Amino acid sequence: MFYHHPPKGENKLLCSMKECIGIIPARFASSRFPGKPLVEIHGKTMIRRVYEQTMKSSSLSDVAVATDDERIANEVISFGGKVFLTGSHHQTGTDRCAEVLEKHFPHISKQAVIINIQGDEPFIDPLQIDHLAACFQDEEVQLATLVKSFYHADEVFNPNTIKVVCDLKGNALYFSRLPIPFERDAGSEKPDLTKHLRHIGIYGYRASVLGDISKLLPSQLEQTEKLEQLRWLENGYKIMTARSEHESWSIDTPEDLKKVAQHFSGQ
Repeated sequence: MFYHHPPKGENKLLCSMKECIGIIPARFASSRFPGKPLVEIHGKTMIRRVYEQTMKSSSLSDVAVATDDERIANEVISFGGKVFLTGSHHQTGTDRCAEVLEKHFPHISKQAVIINIQGDEPFIDPLQIDHLAACFQDEEVQLATLVKSFYHADEVFNPNTIKVVCDLKGNALYFSRLPIPFERDAGSEKPDLTKHLRHIGIYGYRASVLGDISKLLPSQLEQTEKLEQLRWLENGYKIMTARSEHESWSIDTPEDLKKVAQHFSGQ
C-alpha cells in the first residue's frame, strides 16, 4: 500500500548520483518506548521532525517513511509527507528499506543510493545526510556510515554506545559494544579518546547491495553483539566511514526524550 501527499514547494536538489533516496524506517512497537514515533516534542511528533529535517538535505531526490503501522502512516499523511506501508515481520530498518526498494523503486539504477535515516533522531542535522551521501561519489563504495569522536570517557564504556575501528582507508574493520581498541597499557578509568570512534547509526547502501544484504542470514557475530552491520562485514562487504562532528541525539527511552526536549527547547 502506498500513501503520497507531495510536499508543498520544491526545495530539493538532485545529488550527484542522480538517484539518492532517503528512507525513514519507523515502527510503533518498541520494548523500551512503544509508540515513540508519535510522541510530541515541542508541538510536533517525532516522525514529523525527522521527516522535516531530512527534507532539508540537498542530496536527496526523494524522501519517504517506511512503516508497518497505520497510525504512523496517517500521521505522515497529515503533514503532507510520503509514506509506504511495509510488512510487520522485519527485524531491522535495513530490511524495511529493502522492501520499499523492491516494491516501489523496481527500475532504479543499481548504482543509485538509499540512505537509511533513523526514525528516532528528531533533530538530525541535514548536513550529516549530505556528508554520508558524498561517500558514494566514489563508485566503488558499497555501504557507508558515519562515525565521530568521543567527548566523554564514560561513553566509551557504555554498551549502548557503539564503537568502531577502521583501516587506513576509512573502511570499518569491526563494530562493538565494548571499548575497541582495547588499551592494554592504559588505565581502565581514563581511555585515550583520540583512539576511539563512536558509530552514528545512519546508513547508506548502493541499491544493488541493499537487495543482496537483505537476503543474508543473521551471522554469529551479529547475534552475539546484536549489531546488524556485523552481518555485512562477516559476509565480506566493505563499509566506508566518514567522520562527522555533529552530535547525534537518538531517543530510545522516555528519559532520552526528556533530555532531548530540554536541549532543543524552543525549536
